[in-house]
Amino acid sequence: MKRLEGRIAIVTGAAQGLGEAIALRLAAEGCAGLVVADMNVEKATAVASAISSRTSCRAIAVRTNVSDEADVAAMVQAATDAFGRLDLLVANAGILKAHDLVDFPAADWRAVIDVNLTGYFLCAQAAARAMIPNKSGSIVQVNSKSGKKGSFRNSAYAASKFGGVGLTQSIALDLAPHGVRVNAVCPGNLLDGTLWQESLYAQYAKTQGLSAEEVRRKYEAQVPLGRSCAYEDVCNVVAFLCSDESSYMTGQAINVTGGQEMR
Repeated sequence: MKRLEGRIAIVTGAAQGLGEAIALRLAAEGCAGLVVADMNVEKATAVASAISSRTSCRAIAVRTNVSDEADVAAMVQAATDAFGRLDLLVANAGILKAHDLVDFPAADWRAVIDVNLTGYFLCAQAAARAMIPNKSGSIVQVNSKSGKKGSFRNSAYAASKFGGVGLTQSIALDLAPHGVRVNAVCPGNLLDGTLWQESLYAQYAKTQGLSAEEVRRKYEAQVPLGRSCAYEDVCNVVAFLCSDESSYMTGQAINVTGGQEMR
């Protein structure tokens, strides 16, 4: 028996990178149905097709802007229409825009908060409405080590992630009487991941006055275990939090940082 046998899941931001890895892992763990939710519906469709062909899980793609309430409601409705219920939500969708404080455009600040914090709230709210009648469910937010400690020239992202930890704790209290658990995973730097490769090296090199290689060496040097966080490291914890193995855990923000963050 696989530990997520028969479960129905939504993973947001699942068209590539960590979200794609999480979706594939949940399918491999036995999910019967899975919604691959993302703004990029073409890539989401490719991921859903790959899941359906490689595993026994039936996956569908749904175009979703997590900061749009109507989109989020439609995402959850698509899951319940296709599969009859919703058991798991992994709120992974997120963006990062890095600037020095005095140069931070307010529009960029609002965009980060809208996706990373308001988007998480809207997804958790809609998922909870589907889970409460069943008196069970698990919501997992993909947070960050930046939800535990401030981030240099990266204030909007850290603010959104600190807020995510508080939101996780608060809605865990709201949903505990209904049998729905809420936890967060706080990864370290995914230096080989899509977000870093396509965006963060360039952003951090610019804001910190370093080369891309210097940025990598700087962040690797901060990790006691001496290596980058990998998708598998995060997926291991997400799968655990989605499963009954974590049935006595709610309101937690679990570090997956190689010892870089211990609080």
